[in-house]
Amino acid sequence: MNIITTNNLNLHYGEFQALKDVCIDIPAKEVTAFIGPSGCGKSTFLRTINRMNDLIDGVRIKGEIRLHGKNIYDRDVDATLLRKRVGMVFQSPNPFPMSVYDNVAYGPRIHGTKKRAELDEIVEKSLRGAAIWEETKDRLKKSALSLSGGQQQRLCIARALAMQPEILLMDEPTSALDPISTGKIEELISQLKAEYTIVIVTHNMQQATRVSDNTAFFLLGEIVEYNKTAKIFSNPEDERTENYITGRFG
Repeated sequence: MNIITTNNLNLHYGEFQALKDVCIDIPAKEVTAFIGPSGCGKSTFLRTINRMNDLIDGVRIKGEIRLHGKNIYDRDVDATLLRKRVGMVFQSPNPFPMSVYDNVAYGPRIHGTKKRAELDEIVEKSLRGAAIWEETKDRLKKSALSLSGGQQQRLCIARALAMQPEILLMDEPTSALDPISTGKIEELISQLKAEYTIVIVTHNMQQATRVSDNTAFFLLGEIVEYNKTAKIFSNPEDERTENYITGRFG
């Protein structure tokens, strides 16, 4: 079952067209990877799924992104509530300069959860979901900035999970991390897809093959090819895809 359907999506930054007629169906509770060279539109497209591009001056968007059949760019769609349903984890860990507990409780508090017992439950469940509870349960009152880079990124995943999203967007979530931390995040992604739809942008082709079920190859703002990951990497249909994954350009 597809949770996201995109029809003829075009995006301009001023005069520059960053996305060209993007059409893609993203299935629920699977991991979909976006690959392609720098500046090809994959992160731009990722940010359209929760309307993060709305925050940039001079952006024009045409076309549709449907979440459960509803166009997220319809006027009656509340972007704040949309971002509650579609969480995001960024390239570099960006915990707030506050305690581990307050980082995770931040979103639920903004959306009206005030009771301490409820917040305690959300914080523990989210930290467990992000596989970092055991490392933080005795440090909940300590600054999140005292955690290692890999721990901070898992904390940011916990912060996103605390909003109970349906979809988790990850923009190169391991590019700033060491190999051990990267392995932990990849293992976590494999566990999380049982409950969440995950869309990940990655420059690391090996990572795409390890964690994703589906892969889309972007080039110059277009999707050149989209298929099951195993097919894309073993038998791509487009010569440009083959040239990219074999390292001939990019």
